[in-house]
Amino acid sequence: MTPFEFAYRALLPALSPLNVLARRELRAAIARHRGGRPVILDVGGRKSPYTVGLEADVVVSELPRASALQAALNLGLTPALEQELRRRRSNVRAVVLDDMTRTALAPQSVDVVAAVEVLEHVEEDERFVANVARVLRPGGAFVMTTPNGDAVPIPHNADHKRHYPRSTLEALLRRHFTEVTVRYAVRQSAFRRAGLRTWSPRRPVSTVAAMGGSLVCLAHSSLPGAGGDALGTRHLLAVARGPRTAAPAPPARTGELAMRG
Repeated sequence: MTPFEFAYRALLPALSPLNVLARRELRAAIARHRGGRPVILDVGGRKSPYTVGLEADVVVSELPRASALQAALNLGLTPALEQELRRRRSNVRAVVLDDMTRTALAPQSVDVVAAVEVLEHVEEDERFVANVARVLRPGGAFVMTTPNGDAVPIPHNADHKRHYPRSTLEALLRRHFTEVTVRYAVRQSAFRRAGLRTWSPRRPVSTVAAMGGSLVCLAHSSLPGAGGDALGTRHLLAVARGPRTAAPAPPARTGELAMRG
């Protein structure tokens, strides 16, 4: 375990409630896995906080940073970001430059797919979900989050294509999976807003306030009623299992999949 992983796991309860909740679902998916060390495909996971220290081999899939908008929003992968990822993490098996809507990954090649705050950035969301189902092995799970379109219907981010109401996301996932659960996540409150502050050793009071805000927000978001709170939450958290049918092979693409183990 690297120093970063040790520190992250020690501070986990005070980190982003969304990451903590997603991590719980990923741990549950790992616990269900049988047959050796599972492989998690972390789509859009160059920061990958929710898979830090998990007992799995993580394959990080990202688009290369190729536009000014990506740079402005800190999206996409650069050589420097990949180097930092590898330095911090001990369970990253490979880094893949890939587009899940036209993926070159082999069918039934991973045990879990994670996509935390990714689908809202994808224009061809139907193809994205179909290909997630295609790359999952039997018994695998798709764990994802996205902004809650019932409470925040209009995207506030320049790169968001849409925000999903719960019923719309559930219908999309059910077209490709037999078992789907979608619930509301992360209650909106002053504690959540406090938790969004940037941590800095130069501002200890603000950092402690952010940690405390995240702790309280996580406690509120873990209460039984949170999963049904349509208007008081900021995200949707979904788990899908049982791909209905193998998706057709993606169209031919120029170049080859770039994978660096």
